[in-house]
Amino acid sequence: MRIGVYPGTFDPITNGHIDIIRRASKMMDKLIVGAARNPGKGPMFSLDERTEMVRDELEAIHQDNRRTGHHCEIEVTSFGNLLMHFAEENNARFIIRGLRAVSDFDYEFQMVGMNSRLNPEVETVFLMASERHQFIASRLVKEIAILGGEIHQFVPERVEKRVRLAIAEKGA
Repeated sequence: MRIGVYPGTFDPITNGHIDIIRRASKMMDKLIVGAARNPGKGPMFSLDERTEMVRDELEAIHQDNRRTGHHCEIEVTSFGNLLMHFAEENNARFIIRGLRAVSDFDYEFQMVGMNSRLNPEVETVFLMASERHQFIASRLVKEIAILGGEIHQFVPERVEKRVRLAIAEKGA
């Protein structure tokens, strides 16, 4: 069974993340989307909220997979330990990572080297961001929203509403 993990902060989940999940689900028998605790990034949303947002956006992917005959069990969970330990706990043999730009590659190249030392049995699979999603970053989406810009083209509608609500609550 091909089991992969797709880790991320998902603060918030973007259309780029959803595209990677959709494409990775076509390669795996089971895909575990792991929302990372990562308090160092100062997330806008709690870990539970981020996990819930990811879970909410998976139904469309499940429908696409059923329509096209792909079967992949997709599970959403959170984790706060080392990525390699998370992969091992879930019997994953693949770590899925999305790449947007050369700058992503520099960081990911270092991570692959470290992870392969921790467990050479777990492979990292890179998926290039689709052309229309290459520039989307959660950090930029939040910044645009905080400054009053439109984010509907970068995130699903439900996520946009949650971002707007979170900004309004913090501003009050």
